[in-house]
Amino acid sequence: MKFPALLAVALLTGASIAFADIQAPPASEFGPTRKLGRGISNIAFGSTELLTSFTEVNYSEGNSAAWSYGLVRGVGRTLARLGYGIYETALFPFPTAKGTYRPAYKSDIPWIHCGYSEFPPELGFESRYNYVRDYPRDPSL
Repeated sequence: MKFPALLAVALLTGASIAFADIQAPPASEFGPTRKLGRGISNIAFGSTELLTSFTEVNYSEGNSAAWSYGLVRGVGRTLARLGYGIYETALFPFPTAKGTYRPAYKSDIPWIHCGYSEFPPELGFESRYNYVRDYPRDPSL
């Protein structure tokens, strides 16, 4: 009588593990620690928007546009990053963006000349992450 009971318990245990939900919920990628890290990086590295905007405008529209529009755009984006960084660092424990911890600013994926990536752009060596170095490259240069 012990063997069938043990077999039944083993089968039930195996079945319960097999039906367990191993997927993460949709909002699990964004949490309070990610929001705090995003806020700190926006404060510390938001100034890289100045150089990145200058370079992007220089590449697409030329030198005179880079020294006028590129500089103004870079300063504006740097100040916006600073503001978002202070906001996200101060309110990191609270889900403020529509009840989630996602960034409060709009994403730059659908919009070409506005919107922000989640983290500031990187300067120097290129990384493996897809949110950096999002500019067209000409192999002949």
